[in-house]
Amino acid sequence: MNEKLMKGNKEFIDTINSNKEFKDLNESLIANGQHPYALVITCSDSRVIPELIFNKTLGEIFVIRTAGNVINDGELGTIEYAIEHLKIKEIIVLAHTYCGAVHAAVHKESGKYINKILDKIKTNIGSETDEVKASILNANKVKDYILKQFPGFDGKVISAIYDLKTNIVKKV
Repeated sequence: MNEKLMKGNKEFIDTINSNKEFKDLNESLIANGQHPYALVITCSDSRVIPELIFNKTLGEIFVIRTAGNVINDGELGTIEYAIEHLKIKEIIVLAHTYCGAVHAAVHKESGKYINKILDKIKTNIGSETDEVKASILNANKVKDYILKQFPGFDGKVISAIYDLKTNIVKKV
């Protein structure tokens, strides 16, 4: 494994071991299980990290990351788990500016495997060429899809966009 990753893991361990509050939280999550209050579905983009964006710690949010926020059967299973077992009552579909998957869909790019992602995004955005508007359209369509798949869900599903320049999240 990459040396930078291993160094980061050691720093993480040192942080847990040197901070009693963090160590206690970690031990509590192990002993009592996780009880996150929200599910965030966002892009795999390395600049979009929900725990940092929302300033949350271990156990607070459940996260699905997939290029372009695309939902397939695996993600539906994860959503079902979050609703049924974790009793999540809020789902946030978090799009972002400068999304590579949306850019590729807008510019009709293709690839062997990425087409499964791009085809869904292309369907969601139609003929929209403004990438921010396309990201918002995509997030709203994913939100609608989730609501359709889980009609009995008694919580709320929200779509939002994270602006990489300003770091502001806005409901859309």
